[in-house]
Amino acid sequence: MARVESRESTGPAARMAASVAKRMRVKRGLTQDQLGTQMGFTGAAISAMERLIHPVSDEMLTQLERALGGGTGVFEEMRELVRLEKLPEQFRGYAPIEQKAVALWLYANHVVHGLFQTEAYARALIAGGHPEPSPERVEELVVARMARKALFDRKQVCEIELILDESVLRRPIGSEEIMREQLVYLAECARRRNVNVQVLPLDAGLLGEYAGDRGMMNLVETPAHDRVAFLEIQGESLLITDRTKVSTYTQRYAKIRAQALDPRRSLGLIEELAGVRR
Repeated sequence: MARVESRESTGPAARMAASVAKRMRVKRGLTQDQLGTQMGFTGAAISAMERLIHPVSDEMLTQLERALGGGTGVFEEMRELVRLEKLPEQFRGYAPIEQKAVALWLYANHVVHGLFQTEAYARALIAGGHPEPSPERVEELVVARMARKALFDRKQVCEIELILDESVLRRPIGSEEIMREQLVYLAECARRRNVNVQVLPLDAGLLGEYAGDRGMMNLVETPAHDRVAFLEIQGESLLITDRTKVSTYTQRYAKIRAQALDPRRSLGLIEELAGVRR
């Protein structure tokens, strides 16, 4: 039953990758064991990939490009497609928009924004979800989430602004050590020239106005210099392109920013909570 379910859940990109890999292997006269040896996998793993018992992994695609790609980049291109279809369904429409963004304005009020998560933090968060995902699914989602970080070092620089509710910094996920590592990483991100990190303090509502009360939001400036908004809650998502609505979210984000600590004080708070000494 597990094997049947695996085949049925395999997406078209993973199916295409398995088919192309098998054809190229056969064309070169390689057995599954021989190809596996070249790639650092067992012949059984190659067989499982070709038969869709275990969908092709990100690492396997990397090695397939080295062993069979011949400089064509065919498996490297498939990596992006396979990663995309492994993402949660509600996130697939937004993921390519995020990666092509000219600028991002982000607000997170429950957990650290996925783009800024460490691998350990992401794994603890994903593994602790409900319904509980399988270990294989956890790893797929962690790999996909970590791949989003390519945006930080993209040649065409993306300007990224993140506002985190202070409660996010004080809510340990996984363990105290995982959280400390996450805070240290946030501080490192905040020092990047194309990144701005601010903290919305817990006492932001004392004056009778708490701009972050309606939850997380992502605002994106596209290469065409249009703006879109992305909202996500309880496994559901909404991609908003209507200019009037996006304008409202932009104004609300500006209110959140106005109530947040400035970047220097925000970095100081993050470092303090991480136990970093200047």
